[in-house]
Amino acid sequence: MKALVITRFGGPEVLELQQVPDAHPAPEQLLVKVEAGGLNFADLLTARGGYAGTPKPPLTAGREFAGREDSGGRRVMGYTQWAAFAEKTVVHRNLAWPVPENWTAEQAAAFPVNFFTAYFAYWKAGLLEKASGARVLIHAVAGGVGTAAVQIGKILGIEMYGTSSSEDKLARVGELGLQHGINYKQRDYVQAIKDLTSGEGVDAVFEMLGGEHVGKSVRCVRDFGRVIVYGSATGEIPQLDTRLLYAKGASVHGLWLSYLSANRPLMESAWKQLSEWLAAGKLLPVIGKVFPLEQAREAYTLMQEGKNYGKIVLKIA
Repeated sequence: MKALVITRFGGPEVLELQQVPDAHPAPEQLLVKVEAGGLNFADLLTARGGYAGTPKPPLTAGREFAGREDSGGRRVMGYTQWAAFAEKTVVHRNLAWPVPENWTAEQAAAFPVNFFTAYFAYWKAGLLEKASGARVLIHAVAGGVGTAAVQIGKILGIEMYGTSSSEDKLARVGELGLQHGINYKQRDYVQAIKDLTSGEGVDAVFEMLGGEHVGKSVRCVRDFGRVIVYGSATGEIPQLDTRLLYAKGASVHGLWLSYLSANRPLMESAWKQLSEWLAAGKLLPVIGKVFPLEQAREAYTLMQEGKNYGKIVLKIA
C-alpha cells in the first residue's frame, strides 16, 4: 500500500511516498481505508525526531485520519500514534468515532486532535462546569486547536482573548466567537491582557509556544490562575521561574493527548460531551487548506512557517 514515510529525521525533505507492507489489525483494532489525514504540529516534531517515543526511521507518518472501516464500510475518524498517512491504517477500537452524517472526510480528519485537546484544556483549567464569568487567553488562536478552543469557549460562555500574527486571522476567528484579538506583532500580549482586563488577568492560558512564553503566560493569569501547556511550537525549551507562581497561587499544568488517549474512561467522558455538541451542530472543524498526499512536503512546510489558518489536511484517497 502507498504511505507517507519519514525516511530519516529532519525537515519536510525527509518525507517520501513509498510502497509499504499492508496494515493488519490486532484483535482490539480496526482496519481503516484512509481517505484524509489531519496534519498537526506533533507531526513536524515526529519528522524531526523531537516527539517523545518516536520509533527510528523509516516509519509511516500521521496520527489523525478519517476513512471507512475495511469491514462493513462504516465511516470513522480516529487517532493513532503513527501510520495514519497511508492508504490503510489500524486504530484501537476505543479511538475511532463515527463521522457526523453531513461531514466530508477532510472535516472528519480535522476533528480528533484539535477538539479533544481543546476540550481537555478547559477540563484541566477547571472551566467545564464553572465557566460563568471566566476569562481565557488562547495562544495561536487561528490554528487548529485554537479555533476548536474558541468554539468550545463560546458554548461555555467564556470571555476569550487570543493571540495571532495577523489581523486577518484574528478577524476570521472573531467570526467564530473570539471577543478580543491580540496581534502579538503589534502589541505585547502581557500588557494587552493587563489593559483589557483592567489589571486583573485571565483565569487560564492555553499555551503551546514554549520558550519565554510559559513565563509570560503566567504573568497573564489572575489569582489562582492556571497555564495549560500542551506544546512548544517555537522549538525552544520552556522557561519558567517558579517564583512567579507564588504571589498569585498560580499553577502550570501539562496536557499531552498521546498520554490521555490511553485513559479509556477519560476519553469516553470527553467524547460523550463532544458528541452531544456535534449532534447539536455547535462544533465544526476549520480547514485552512487541503493538499493531496503527493504534496505532503508543501503541507508540512506551510505548517512549519506558521502561515496556516485552521487545519491543514492531506487528501489520501
